[in-house]
Amino acid sequence: MAGAALLGLAACGGNERPRTELAAAQINTIGVNAYLWRAALETVSFAPLLQADSAGGVIVTDWYANPANPGERVKLTVTILDQDLRADALRVAASRQVISNGVWVEAPVQAATVQKLEDIILTKARDLRRQALAS
Repeated sequence: MAGAALLGLAACGGNERPRTELAAAQINTIGVNAYLWRAALETVSFAPLLQADSAGGVIVTDWYANPANPGERVKLTVTILDQDLRADALRVAASRQVISNGVWVEAPVQAATVQKLEDIILTKARDLRRQALAS
């Protein structure tokens, strides 16, 4: 019986290494999902970075004012919560200020804006993962 088991294992010893999706998602040198991290950095690259902590999964931008609308500025915080590529592993928070009488004052951020940023990051992360698995 042991001989049959050894013969079965010997057949698995080919030169081809099996490709697994789990390996592509888990092997990284940072503490969070590498695809989400890279996609988040690309998505918020329009704004200057204050903090980027890959071990903790936090990206914080400085205030950014669109040149077309200099009376409004935004600041983003992206938090990646897990090593898996899942929608609930990502959280985006935004702060918005508008200038009023020469002073920046807090203004509401539409929930749709935050949701749109999360969708963009998730879509980019999935595309990055597909590209990595295809190569």
